[in-house]
Amino acid sequence: MAPPIPILAVRGSDGTVLLRGPPNCEKNADFQRDPRQSRYVAFSKDGTLFAWCNGEKVTVVKVADGSQVRSFDLPKTAMLEFSPLNTVLATWQVYSKTQDNPQGDANLQLWDLKTGTCLKALYQKKVQGWCPSWSDDEKIAVRSVNNELHFFENNDFINIANKLHLQKVSEFMLSPGSQPSKVAVYVPGSKGAPSFVRLYQYPNFGGPTCALANKSFFKADRVTMLWNKKATAVLVQASIEVDKTGASYYGEQTLHYLATNGETAAVQLQKNGPIYDVAWSPSSTEFCVVYGFMPAKATVYNLKCDPVFDFGTGPRNAVYYSPQGHILVLAGFGNLRGQMEVWDVKKWKQVSKPQVPDSTHFAWCPDGEHVVTSTCAPRLRVSNGYKIWHYTGTVLYKQDTPTGTELWETVWQPFPDGTFPERPVKYQAAPSELGSTEAKPAQAYRPPALRNKPVTASSKLHEEEPPQNMRPGATGDKQLSKMALKNQKKREAKKAAKPEINPDALEPQSDPSPASNAQPETSCGDPETDKKIKSVKKKLKAIDELKALQATGKPIQKNQLEKMEKEAQLMKELEDLQLKV
Repeated sequence: MAPPIPILAVRGSDGTVLLRGPPNCEKNADFQRDPRQSRYVAFSKDGTLFAWCNGEKVTVVKVADGSQVRSFDLPKTAMLEFSPLNTVLATWQVYSKTQDNPQGDANLQLWDLKTGTCLKALYQKKVQGWCPSWSDDEKIAVRSVNNELHFFENNDFINIANKLHLQKVSEFMLSPGSQPSKVAVYVPGSKGAPSFVRLYQYPNFGGPTCALANKSFFKADRVTMLWNKKATAVLVQASIEVDKTGASYYGEQTLHYLATNGETAAVQLQKNGPIYDVAWSPSSTEFCVVYGFMPAKATVYNLKCDPVFDFGTGPRNAVYYSPQGHILVLAGFGNLRGQMEVWDVKKWKQVSKPQVPDSTHFAWCPDGEHVVTSTCAPRLRVSNGYKIWHYTGTVLYKQDTPTGTELWETVWQPFPDGTFPERPVKYQAAPSELGSTEAKPAQAYRPPALRNKPVTASSKLHEEEPPQNMRPGATGDKQLSKMALKNQKKREAKKAAKPEINPDALEPQSDPSPASNAQPETSCGDPETDKKIKSVKKKLKAIDELKALQATGKPIQKNQLEKMEKEAQLMKELEDLQLKV
């Protein structure tokens, strides 16, 4: 049976449309384009349903034939979301209150898609974390209410089945997958106490002793938590707004690892600077981090938080694994020029390196063969449009928005796991009439004075680091321990900090002083006199070296200048001593 063709939803100022693609994006004949401006669009988790709100109503249709499932008269809806099994549709609108209604109306509504009735209307003032989190089987739903977690079972939102009481819970993340469900909770530190993240298994909330794992840390104004697909571990990116050392404008970030078996660790990054992006591999056994001052490093780590492969340095700030996990894309969007690096993660070999300038969005197609990049408003209000790519760097389809209109969003239709099997990685560019935008090797700017001279390390703005396999024994070298690696770096830094003296500058001058002439040692027969002559010659030699150092433009210290001023006195002393010979 042939795999299905993924659908791409395109939302813009001229309406919402569903396209059948890739490689050629054609309008879906079963879906009537809505010319009204949509505020929000969403696919169900299995991709069978599509919903959007256009300022008049919320409409739910089947993707397969475009038939309407439900329509709700909710003109103020700003966001919507499906439950995992398409049982419930959650809609949210901006909370507001009036003089006649000081309490305001409940702005979070949960609708039964089968009957069209409202299961529950709730108050949710903040847009952050507005939607309840469901387990994949919908047996559990959880939402944060006044810094505590309320758990509901079997979509019964009338009765609270369980509560997690912790002081000031500010973030939580429910694990994916089947039962038993786990939840990661974050409590910010206060009054000198550290912040901490704990993992619990529902419904065992008896206290700290019931936690599956616990990790405490300082320097955290906020956190981002990320479960792996198998729900065996979670990554916690902690950040503070202000770096008190002044080293970074972006504040300071740290990365922590917690596993459901109780193991915890702080991920040791190999370069100072901000953490731009973190992503789990779909295999749940590795994760990739993009970090460090530009040019940024990208490194893949295993579940022991040991580096597996280092991609070196480059202009990048984002990482994306393909749905099958066999290809990884490193990209530089936003304030970077849009360079993409496509890697085969099994062979650790680069497949392509296309250029995608001015892109604000990237997403893998569920088939693992294609990607979409788009330039959307309000981030960029000019040159809006989107492109469909093959991962080998070929542009298969391109659409520019007409003048006077804006592109707001492009969303792929999701599919259940296993719908698209993994295919062998290709290295030859896919054929296309639009061609490829493979990055040409660019040379760094060099001042006119250096253009006819060979490139040296000192003439480079940044020292580039090549990719390297970090697995033990991958390069044939013995793997160093962390302490040995640290000591090795210290020795290299100390060696690099020593001043370099140009050996050409230390050659004898054309008019050398008598003391610097290479003459055989003579003795006057008096050991004391010989000792004095030797001492004076040593001092004169040191003065010659200081002169040579001064000729190279190196700074001379005050005590060294005083020694140089005594040259005439030493020459007279040497002449008097040699007269006695």
